[in-house]
Amino acid sequence: NNDELGATLRNQKPDSVFWFGTNALGQDLWSRIWQGTRTSLIIALCAAVSSMMLGMVMGCAWGYARKFDWLFTEIYNLFDNIPYTILRMLLIYIMRPSIGTMILVMCLTGWLPMSKYIRNMILIYRDREFNLASRCLGTSSFQIIIKNILPQLVSVIMLQTALAIPNAIGSEVFLTYIGLGLPLNIPSLGNLVDEGRKVMLVEAQRYQLIFPLLMVSAITVSFYALGNAFADASDPRNHR
Repeated sequence: NNDELGATLRNQKPDSVFWFGTNALGQDLWSRIWQGTRTSLIIALCAAVSSMMLGMVMGCAWGYARKFDWLFTEIYNLFDNIPYTILRMLLIYIMRPSIGTMILVMCLTGWLPMSKYIRNMILIYRDREFNLASRCLGTSSFQIIIKNILPQLVSVIMLQTALAIPNAIGSEVFLTYIGLGLPLNIPSLGNLVDEGRKVMLVEAQRYQLIFPLLMVSAITVSFYALGNAFADASDPRNHR
C-alpha cells in the first residue's frame, strides 16, 4: 500500500533511480535540489540586480557631487557600521519571512559595496582631461557620467554583480540555518542545507547535506569565474 511504499522510499541512498537519494519524507532529493536552486537563484538575481542599480545611483551621486559628499558619506557610515548579518536578521525578524522579504532585506544592505567601488572609481575619472573638456563645452553632469565615466566602470560593475549572487545565496543559507529563512514549504538551498544538517551525524544519511553543499559550492565558483570573464571582456583596456 501507500504507507509501505512511502516507508520504503524514505532516506534511500543514491542509486540509478534516485540520483541524489531521498529524504525523510521519501521525496526525490534531485528534484528538491533543482527546485531549491531555482528559488535561491531568483532571490539572488533579484537582490544582485536591485543592489547594482541602487549602488550605481548612490555611487555616482556620491562620487561626482562634491558638495554632497559629506551627506552620502554619513549615509554610508550609518549602514556600514551595523554588521550586515545583524541588520538582515533584525529586518527579517520584524517582517514576515518570504521571498519578497528576503530580496528586500538583501537589497537594503547589498548596495553598500557597489556604491563604494563606483564612488572610488568616479573619483579617479572625474577630473580627467576628457571630462574637463566636456564640462568646458557645456556638457551636463548626467551626460558626463553616462557617456564618459560609466563605460570605464563596466568591468567593475559586472564583477561586483556576479559576486553578489553567491553572496546572496550564502546569506539565504545562513539565515535559514539560524531559523530566519524561508518557510519549509518553499524549497530553497537554505532549507535543504538545514534539513541535511539535522542528519549529518548519521553516516548513511550524510548525503542529504553533501549534495546541497556541493550545489552551493558549484554556484559560487561558477559565478566567480563568470564574473571575472565578463569583467575582462568588458574592460576597454583589454581591447586596445
